[in-house]
Amino acid sequence: MSVRNLDKLFDPRSVALIGATPRPGAVGSLVTRNLRRAGFRGEVMLVNPQHAVIDGMPVYPSVAQLPHAPDLAVIMTPPQTVPGLIAELGERGTRAVVVITAGFAELGDHGRALQQAALDAARPHLLRIVGPNCVGLMAPAIGLDATFSHLAPAAGDIAFVSQSGAMITAMLDWAAPRGLGFSRIVSLGDMADVDFGDMLDLLAADPQTRAILLYVEGLRHGRKFMSAARAAARLKPVLVLKTGRSQSGQRAVSSHTGAVTGADEVYDAVFRRAGMLRVASMAELFHAAQTLALTREQQGDRLTILTNGGGAGIIAADAWAAAGGRLATLSDATVAALNRRLPATWSHGNPVDIVGDASGRRYADALAELIGDREVDAILVLNCPTALAAPEECAHAVCQSVAAADPAVLRGRNIITAWLGEQSARAARRIFAEARIATYETPESAVAALRHRLDYRRNRELLMETPPEPRPASAPDVAAVRRILAGARAAGKAWLDPVESGAVLAAYGIPQVTVHAARSADEAAAITSAIGFPVALKIRSPDIQHKSDCGGVALHLADADSVRREADAMLDRVRKARPDARLDGFFVQKMASRPGGTELLVGLAVDPIFGPLVAFGQGGVAVEVVGDTSLELPPLNLLLARRLMARTRVWQLLQGYRGKPAADIDAIAEVLIRLGQLAADHPEICELDINPLLADATGIIALDARVRVASAKAGKPAPMAIAPYPQELETVERLRDGTELRLRPLRPEDEPRLCELAEHMSPEDLRLRFFTPVRGLTHRVAARLSQLDYDREMGLLAERAGLALGVVHYFADPDGLRAEYAIAVRSDWQGRGVGFLMMTRLIDIAARRGIGELVGEVLRENEPMLQMCRELGFTIAPAPADPALMLVTKRLAGAAAGGGR
Repeated sequence: MSVRNLDKLFDPRSVALIGATPRPGAVGSLVTRNLRRAGFRGEVMLVNPQHAVIDGMPVYPSVAQLPHAPDLAVIMTPPQTVPGLIAELGERGTRAVVVITAGFAELGDHGRALQQAALDAARPHLLRIVGPNCVGLMAPAIGLDATFSHLAPAAGDIAFVSQSGAMITAMLDWAAPRGLGFSRIVSLGDMADVDFGDMLDLLAADPQTRAILLYVEGLRHGRKFMSAARAAARLKPVLVLKTGRSQSGQRAVSSHTGAVTGADEVYDAVFRRAGMLRVASMAELFHAAQTLALTREQQGDRLTILTNGGGAGIIAADAWAAAGGRLATLSDATVAALNRRLPATWSHGNPVDIVGDASGRRYADALAELIGDREVDAILVLNCPTALAAPEECAHAVCQSVAAADPAVLRGRNIITAWLGEQSARAARRIFAEARIATYETPESAVAALRHRLDYRRNRELLMETPPEPRPASAPDVAAVRRILAGARAAGKAWLDPVESGAVLAAYGIPQVTVHAARSADEAAAITSAIGFPVALKIRSPDIQHKSDCGGVALHLADADSVRREADAMLDRVRKARPDARLDGFFVQKMASRPGGTELLVGLAVDPIFGPLVAFGQGGVAVEVVGDTSLELPPLNLLLARRLMARTRVWQLLQGYRGKPAADIDAIAEVLIRLGQLAADHPEICELDINPLLADATGIIALDARVRVASAKAGKPAPMAIAPYPQELETVERLRDGTELRLRPLRPEDEPRLCELAEHMSPEDLRLRFFTPVRGLTHRVAARLSQLDYDREMGLLAERAGLALGVVHYFADPDGLRAEYAIAVRSDWQGRGVGFLMMTRLIDIAARRGIGELVGEVLRENEPMLQMCRELGFTIAPAPADPALMLVTKRLAGAAAGGGR
């Protein structure tokens, strides 16, 4: 991940257009016109060896003859010229290029070779490339329009990043009559270099951008995208339209888990875990742009609907209920006021139907009362066209009422509109656009737009929830599983046999019915006599995974003779059904007695971009037909595991019904957590399913499991999309006086420990830490400090006997060039070396991870902290912007020469 030199894309002082031309209709002519039309404030240089002047501007014959290196270059020349031009520009000092030219990777091997040559030319100079095969980019606030779009957008605070240039121009065309503006617009094209992860990191820190819209066709670097997306979504709304929901030719897989895992379900899991909002259509994306531009953050879900048509109000109420919202209950005072101001035929409830002859005055009267009702969180104003009142008159009245409202009263609340129809509604929609009030064509689209605001707030709250501590459990036997997997790969086996699969589950503490292998019918009968009846008998074959499909499963066998007879009959059935399969005997298991148990499917699947995912759903032989599954990215905790389960229909069965007690939900959650840990520990596992996992009030037990292992010749598997807990960083250390304490990375479950630590810090120590008087930690702050992206953040907790003694963090920029650190030590443990020990360990971790330098701000009066910094080798200087602060910096010896990772 990198934002290095991306500032040259959006804040250049000079731009060179390479391939500028006076030829009408040519891309080089359109980009030149757009850049001049937008009023770019910097210097524009044109390059074309065939012209001396274009539209009164001098033209340079080559990059070499430019008077100086441009900050940004836009290339519009044939594809074979691009690598050489990038090399020239890089040597001259240019650090950002937009390649509008097509004809690269999208055209096959030759194009891919050209694209790689362009990247190779850019790399020595750290030159960044947007494109190729793109429309270009825009920064309206500085008049930068380096595109061949037909329209120039107004300046605003919404960023739009798209793989499709057509979506860029369509969005601009839709936004123009509505008066919507943008902070940044980027067409990524083939994403040879700059991709969605880079742009999300840049836009997350961009003060001009309040919200981000994405149009995504596909992603390549799952972990990089996930890290950037999680960071951005914490700070501002990120909405995404991802196409390809009905992709044909999805990869064939053999296990149940793989069969129910499609690419679109993976993207759903990714966007949900990142805290992004996914929209389903182009229209919804357009409406989302309007919503984000013209509404404020929504605090509550109590909606009031004001309408002149009862049917439209009912449609809106149904849509809001389906979206999970509530209709507001009007206060008695509001109802009384409406009774005084409205005709007796009004609805006397919510929706507030002010009947079909409602004038602008009636709309204004009703809206004024609803704005004053604190039981109302949002208002949707609807209008159905009639001959009794002009729609534009009613629109003017609504605009005047909103303008007259006290801004403090509207804080955290939104008023949106939907004027129905087309011909008679056009003038009203223009009125709302001029007043910057969000307006929509239908009640459903208005409700969907308001839901985006509500969903964003809910997502942020969910992302900050503190997971409970898991049940105590023994550590997994990682070494045992490594031996099993290594043996299977050495033998060239793709699938573990049931005995090996059972051993994998046992190593991770997943309860199961033991599987026994038998070479013959007689051996199977002898084993079953020893383990007890009834038993299950299954065929043993490395070529058959779904044994019941070919008659390879027999259940509830009550005695040894039944086992012998069924074994012989099974061999005959399977040989006829699968004459090609190798038959190595049988597997036998004692039948599990869980008469009220619910059959579940749990498992792992591996996506080529986002790595492993944990699957959960209804199990049994009809799992694909039932289609009741959901996915989650590991690592999991109890909170995430419960949410994964709650997204399925079988979740309701697990709650208990008609006298049947609820299943042990935490036991199921623990299995899901352990599967996530298994994926983190053993990336060579490329598929796993447990089907069925029986669950009831007494617990869970696995009846059948399959594990597939990647070939030793296969390439490196995709890493987990979210960095797992770095257990290898846990250490036991000693203070100067010999006191032993434990240092370990923070987990989301540690939020209560951080709050407890702050409670044992004096008011003065808290002030020195936060530079202002505070009373402990809020939930929001503690959640942010404990829920870390281990790829770019680290937090170490010092503890002794369960007592939190101190904590230290670093938060790195996306490039790893610099990380800001912060430290806090419990007041009654200060002066014993806890802080020095934590900082020494943090510096070591940061250096080994390639961080360029650690920086921090310390109050000038905090001499103990400044002294510790001197002892640790930090340089200390006054902070330029604040005389009360000292800036401390430590260059890390382990970092690369250029810094970063």
